[in-house]
Amino acid sequence: MTDFTVIGGPSSEQLAKKIASKLKSKFIGCELRVFPDGESKITLKGKPDGKILVIQSIYPPVDSNLLRCLAITSQARTFSSQVYVIIPYMGYARQDRQFLPGEIITMKHVAKMFKAAGATKVIVVDIHSITALDHFQISAKNISAVEELAKHFKKMSLHDPLVVSPDKGGMERAKNFAKFLGVDYTALEKQRDRKTGNVTIKSKGLDGVKGRDIILVDDMISTGGSIVKAAEFLKKQKSGKVYACCTHALLIGDAEKNIIKAGVTKIISANTIPGKTSVVDVSPIIAKAIT
Repeated sequence: MTDFTVIGGPSSEQLAKKIASKLKSKFIGCELRVFPDGESKITLKGKPDGKILVIQSIYPPVDSNLLRCLAITSQARTFSSQVYVIIPYMGYARQDRQFLPGEIITMKHVAKMFKAAGATKVIVVDIHSITALDHFQISAKNISAVEELAKHFKKMSLHDPLVVSPDKGGMERAKNFAKFLGVDYTALEKQRDRKTGNVTIKSKGLDGVKGRDIILVDDMISTGGSIVKAAEFLKKQKSGKVYACCTHALLIGDAEKNIIKAGVTKIISANTIPGKTSVVDVSPIIAKAIT
């Protein structure tokens, strides 16, 4: 047994149990009670000792899961001088800089809150923007789930697969994913309206798509707008099957239904956010990053 105690927050209890198992560490769960007015009351189900790992994803309800994470972190600090906070999905990472005049860089304030709560180190998985980590005044590390996701696809019988990023910004991710599979990759040219959020594909056409199975790779799928537009575009190019792959499947509202309707055969994601698409386990890479 290592000298860690793993505390599984309400949003990531199953993943936390897997991490504790891999580290051969003590596991402590949390009891969550939500009052009628929305307040959360958290009770630790045991007494932690040694270095403490707090595992809590900050997915919807984002504000509630953020506050719960901060509360657990603060409580953990009363037991240990070393508190590592593992945030598999980091909410607010898209608000890491000012895009339009007057916008608040919320990620900067979230980072300050983790330091104030007593976190000594933060580890995240495939954060939306590495720039977000620059706001932390404590040790902050990003780890990638790309290889684990690629391993999943390596076991599948795909026809002449092509890895595609829905936008140019994800080119490096697509390149790394394709390298693990030993296949080609490319990226579409996407345009998003900063005010409305509407997405359009500016690419006119792609060579070498016809008949090939496509793996659309992104860091996260939220409303699914980018994946829908990309899938519709690729289907018009007479591609083979289209798979949507991401680390974080938020799948807000009708996202999953709209993605399947657009021609996607299957959505595959990691268990940074629990759900029926989260079939790829990231506990091995998290455990490795800690030890």
